[in-house]
Amino acid sequence: MSPHSSGGAPQTGRTSRVAIRLIVIQILVVSLLLTLGGRLWYLQIRQGDTYTAEAADNHIQQVVAPATRGSILDARGVPLADNETRLVVSANRTDLMKMKDRGRSVLARLAGVLGLKTEDVTAKVRLCDAKTPKPCWAGSPYQPIPITDEATTQQALQIRERAEDFPGITAEPTAVRRYAGPGGSNTAQVLGYLSPVTDDEITKAKTSRTPLMRSDQVGRSGLERQYDSELRGKAGVTRYEVDNLGRVIGKAKSDKAVPGANIVTSIDARVQAIAERELDQAMKDARKEMDRNTGTNYKADAGAVVVMESKTGRVVAMASNPTYDPNAWVGGISAKDYKALTGKDSNYPLLNRAIQGQAAPGSIFKVISATAAVNAGYGFNDNYNCSSSYNIGNQVFKNFESKGYGPINLGRALEVSCDTVFYDLAYRQWQKDGGNNPKHPADWFYKTAHQFGLGKETGIDLPNEVRGRVPDREWKKKYWDANKDTWCKQGKGDTSYAGLIAKENCESGMRMRAGDSVNYSIGQGDTLVTPIQMATIYSAISNGGTLYNPTIGKAVVSPDGKQVRDIPPTAHGKLPFSGNTRDQLDAALAGVASEGTAAWRFEGWPKQIPMHAKTGTAEVYGKQTTSWFATYTSDYTVIMTISQGGTGSGASGPAVRKIYNALYGVDDQGKIDEKKALLPHPEEKLPRIEKDGTIEAQHIDPPPSPSASPSRKEEDQ
Repeated sequence: MSPHSSGGAPQTGRTSRVAIRLIVIQILVVSLLLTLGGRLWYLQIRQGDTYTAEAADNHIQQVVAPATRGSILDARGVPLADNETRLVVSANRTDLMKMKDRGRSVLARLAGVLGLKTEDVTAKVRLCDAKTPKPCWAGSPYQPIPITDEATTQQALQIRERAEDFPGITAEPTAVRRYAGPGGSNTAQVLGYLSPVTDDEITKAKTSRTPLMRSDQVGRSGLERQYDSELRGKAGVTRYEVDNLGRVIGKAKSDKAVPGANIVTSIDARVQAIAERELDQAMKDARKEMDRNTGTNYKADAGAVVVMESKTGRVVAMASNPTYDPNAWVGGISAKDYKALTGKDSNYPLLNRAIQGQAAPGSIFKVISATAAVNAGYGFNDNYNCSSSYNIGNQVFKNFESKGYGPINLGRALEVSCDTVFYDLAYRQWQKDGGNNPKHPADWFYKTAHQFGLGKETGIDLPNEVRGRVPDREWKKKYWDANKDTWCKQGKGDTSYAGLIAKENCESGMRMRAGDSVNYSIGQGDTLVTPIQMATIYSAISNGGTLYNPTIGKAVVSPDGKQVRDIPPTAHGKLPFSGNTRDQLDAALAGVASEGTAAWRFEGWPKQIPMHAKTGTAEVYGKQTTSWFATYTSDYTVIMTISQGGTGSGASGPAVRKIYNALYGVDDQGKIDEKKALLPHPEEKLPRIEKDGTIEAQHIDPPPSPSASPSRKEEDQ
């Protein structure tokens, strides 16, 4: 036997396979080590600083102390919104979670002391997430969680004296927002309200100059929103070192809270209270009157009033009705209250109808049409026929109550509010522009409305102002493009009146028809304006033609009173008329108050305070008429409107007169009592600021009780 045969077959093949496997394993091990090493290099070297910071954050927790929010003051320093100290009961969630039952027994005892349901108290300390319904806590779990801000002194003493029964529970005096309502004023829609910040807002504000904390309350509407960054201040932050179980092991750093600045406004709380009261009373009185067209009482479902300084555009009072109590939002609004404020039956009291309420202006628009006519070449003092009706083809456009005054000039047409004069001027200009087939229309009536500032925001320092609408050719075309398919479908084969109108709109709705132009000239049709727009226009007529941005904020005052930033009046344009035309309009509007449609509301008004006015009654399809009353003196402009309230002077006139009576101290006989005058001239100075930063507020008395309203009569438009 060969010596090589005793050991079996040669082993070179097996050895080769093992060697290959070992090499592969070695390569894999080396690759894994290289990958791991590379990852460690990336984490520790390349991204080391980032992850070091994040790791540190895992052991540092923040407790935020919200800054005291600045006050909103009226022009004399009277607080409209400030803070009051309340006994706030809070729970420390970290302490509760250390207990065997996770704090359930403590919260149950607390609920008994506070007179609340245990489940309600427990719900307040649970953390918010996608699956947790409200109420829940959206802030830091290391932040004291408020249970109630309405604890009584006795309840607070029970909690503090029996501390062993209430571990993790505190009862401390804390600043809470308060909407004061001085002198009976509400000012709800102007002030706005606060609510907790959202995660999206926190993320967006990270790179801003005023970052947000989870504990922050932010303004949601009104001045609270407009001046939120100034009012909010800067929250204080205390940083604690905690272990991996969340237990505090030390204090790292503390930044003190910086209180917010105060906002001084041009609002006069006394005038505001009277404006609110008189608007509300006017609406109540309107509901007692019969609408002769429908045979039912006027609904008077909404209204607004603006009192503005004629020479500056500063807002002295702004009221909207229906209204609400802004304190309902303090401490978190209940589901019941929120539904009441936002439901259809409430008629949406959160809306500020002075800047968000849109309606056809009726005859207060005629100052624009008169200016347009003069700019188009028609003489202000030429005679125009004020007939009882005006015919265009088969259409008859009637004068108000079919009254006719014969040949009159534009000034007299404004005094008696003659519709047919403006029908004729608008129709003549429509013909000059090319009628149904225009090539290069001048469109004086539409151009002038834009120049008066309609169809765009006034620039008031309040959020969510609406633009209104000027139904010019561009708007007509866009509206037709959006609705033509519906009109064409509805008008096909439908011989009813609605079907015929739809068919006509389908075929020619993009055109500026004669009927559109004549209706537009008296503030009817598709024109929409807001009270603040009309207040801006009439104050501009008063001051000689300057269109000011309406402003409510007057100054921003630092907490210590050392820094005062004035908010000066700002103009955004001039009315498109000559000085002569302005004087003619001014004289005509004085005539409206002395011998025209508003004269019966200003009987006995003192001559040393020249009054100017224009009444308006706007017809709205499917609704009762909208009341408008536009007035001004050299000091103030007052505009009031009441939806479904009737005529201009009939519904709004008495309230406007009483506002002027209060401003100037005028009694029912027209005598001026300077001692009773609330604000005979606009307040120019800021309230006195003390050395410690406090602002001296004048005492304010409730407004006098309303006098009986004079009887209404339907004789204006």
